[in-house]
Amino acid sequence: MSIKNRTLVSEFWIQGFQISHTYRILMFSCFLLIYIMIVMGNLLITILIYSNHRLHLPMYIFLCNLSLSEIFFTTSIIPNMLYVIVSGGGVMSYAGCLAQFYVFGSLISTECFLLAVMSYDRYLAICIPLRYNFLMNSRVCFQFSLFSWLSGFLLSVITIVFMTHISFCGSNLIDHFLCDFAPLLNLACSDISKVELQVFVLSISIIVFPFTFIVLTYLSIIRTILSIPSTSGRQKAFSTCSSHLIIVSLYYGTLMFMYSAPSLKMFQNASKPLSLLYIVVTPLCNPIIYSLRSHEIRYVFQKTVTLKIVLYCSGRQT
Repeated sequence: MSIKNRTLVSEFWIQGFQISHTYRILMFSCFLLIYIMIVMGNLLITILIYSNHRLHLPMYIFLCNLSLSEIFFTTSIIPNMLYVIVSGGGVMSYAGCLAQFYVFGSLISTECFLLAVMSYDRYLAICIPLRYNFLMNSRVCFQFSLFSWLSGFLLSVITIVFMTHISFCGSNLIDHFLCDFAPLLNLACSDISKVELQVFVLSISIIVFPFTFIVLTYLSIIRTILSIPSTSGRQKAFSTCSSHLIIVSLYYGTLMFMYSAPSLKMFQNASKPLSLLYIVVTPLCNPIIYSLRSHEIRYVFQKTVTLKIVLYCSGRQT
């Protein structure tokens, strides 16, 4: 699937995973199940929050935005990845490749900003509880959510503009299961130094700054929690913070490795397993870590299920 030297590439061959047919079927079934679980779990959270006024609070509105971004993010990658797995590879056009890179890159940026906003919301609720309703009202909540989405999609335009100035010729083989940044640069036959510099600078504003902000806010949260006299209250708060920080560390840590220094060989060799961490693991953990462990979410879910069962039984009896 290679093209002669100096011939511009019009399509790419996505190599995927080089494994036997039996393992491909097993991997396809596994990732299909995971994708269904991701979509259903995050969709359930979104519906519960949208349909219950009890959950129309900033914390849950941000959760709703995060769940929606996880659905869009995985949908932009996993369906095509499943096709690549079961087929042993697949062809993607130049425009389609850049489109996929833009969409999932924008959603990665959006989630980074949403995670930072969520940490700020928890900081206000725990450290400045008396001013929380004033500082985080519905208007501010909407503005933060809109800012996260717009910033993610607008900042990614810069990268795409730089990418369109790169010439691809020679081999068109992408040793990955998606059109990612580092594999695309490996196929470039023009100068990529400006693109690498631009992405490095952009990754600081999208990844490093929000991550640093999250760490600082949680240091303040932990300091406040330590001053809580109740042991049970401290344990509950620490449990919530530790779960959040685990996901944040996993998500941001992977992105820092992959996009802050994309040309390093050690990162290129580990690109596939590292990609699976934030493409599959984090979206799958999101409903559990952020939502299903919430008392309010569990209460609304149990109440909704109980009501549906009662209505169903009443309908059957009539």
